[in-house]
Amino acid sequence: MRGRLFAPPDNFATVAGYNKREAMMSEITLRHGIFLPPFHPNEEDPTQCIERDLDLMVWLDKLGFHEAWIGEHHSAGFEIISSPEIFIAFAAERTRNIRLGTGVASLPYHHPMMVADRIVQLDHMTRGRIMFSAGPGLLASDAIMMGIDPLTQRDRMAESLDAILRLFKGEIVTEKTDWYTMEGARLHLLPYTKPYPEVAVVSAITPSGGRLAGKYDLGMICVAATNPFGYDALASNWQIACDVAQEHGRSMDPARLRLVGPIHIAETRDQAFANAKWGFERYLGYLNNNQPRFIVPKGEDPLEWFVESRYGVCGTPDDAIALIERLQEKQGAFGAFLHQAHNWADWEATKRSYELYARYVMPHFSRLNQSRSASYQWCGDNRDEFSAKRNAAAKAMFDKHEAEQRAVKEGAGAGTVRPARGREAW
Repeated sequence: MRGRLFAPPDNFATVAGYNKREAMMSEITLRHGIFLPPFHPNEEDPTQCIERDLDLMVWLDKLGFHEAWIGEHHSAGFEIISSPEIFIAFAAERTRNIRLGTGVASLPYHHPMMVADRIVQLDHMTRGRIMFSAGPGLLASDAIMMGIDPLTQRDRMAESLDAILRLFKGEIVTEKTDWYTMEGARLHLLPYTKPYPEVAVVSAITPSGGRLAGKYDLGMICVAATNPFGYDALASNWQIACDVAQEHGRSMDPARLRLVGPIHIAETRDQAFANAKWGFERYLGYLNNNQPRFIVPKGEDPLEWFVESRYGVCGTPDDAIALIERLQEKQGAFGAFLHQAHNWADWEATKRSYELYARYVMPHFSRLNQSRSASYQWCGDNRDEFSAKRNAAAKAMFDKHEAEQRAVKEGAGAGTVRPARGREAW
């Protein structure tokens, strides 16, 4: 099964419920992007790893991906971008269209006014391409190094987010908490984007992200959408956001809901698995080094177990389409699917995976080829009629030409004299 070539684009992943998905896609055109932690093995040169991440932004921009979210981490070795804002400033200079976001800014680690100032500056420097996603900080090791009790992080994130949004709106903020103070704080440079850049919160399994999204009318990034626990929590966390939004007289916009999952694709499943053998076990080892989450049963191949357990996709473009359609069946309409960027494969195979996704998966959901396919089918259905008319037109031209030649010959035999002037003289 893994060795088969992927099907032609028109035949990708046709499953039950297609009409339902068609209706959802007609409401929201699915966007595509990445969520870049990043995950870089400890044996590689870190400077080259960061440079390659910047090269990836350029490649995604060229391929037409819509957005990229950049993480913030301070420990554990693999996730070596500590300031998504600095990375975004560099990436914005090298790209033209792709939108760039913090994925996430860990709010308990920063004074809220400093966060707001940096995002507004990037909003101006990128001419509105910046997005702002906030979180409490994923790694307990980050918080512990800064003397922050992990039990306080979600509450501190909520406090900081409230202050940042007020600063974005141009309000003057005076407040004192147990971890920051603001006295008449205000931004002297207001956002380039009106009223301010798009803001989102992360959501995994707990309801905290959904509650904040509903309260403040924010987007949501579900970072564990393909994890069975996160997959099961998708509907409930979104419903929490919708319920809280309704309490505030609003409704949630599914176009601002983003789902994240790991994918690597190639021309065949065998090729994809061969590519991913290069780095998958290091990726899994890193995740389990932070928190034991993916315990492979003894005697099983880790990558095959991971894919069969539906934690992610290693396969072909039709496998990627099937994953997204499964998420649509579970969640309903959502705005963007984000690849969890990783280093399962080496650099060239990774670039090829994104290229195949752009060539075959993205147009499947944008439906850009529907009218082309309809035109192709229409021509095929009417081939006999069109061929007969084309042949008749060609025969008529030959007949006309032959008739004209006969008339010329007959005229010459009758002693016709060529006029001295006018077109006929030539």
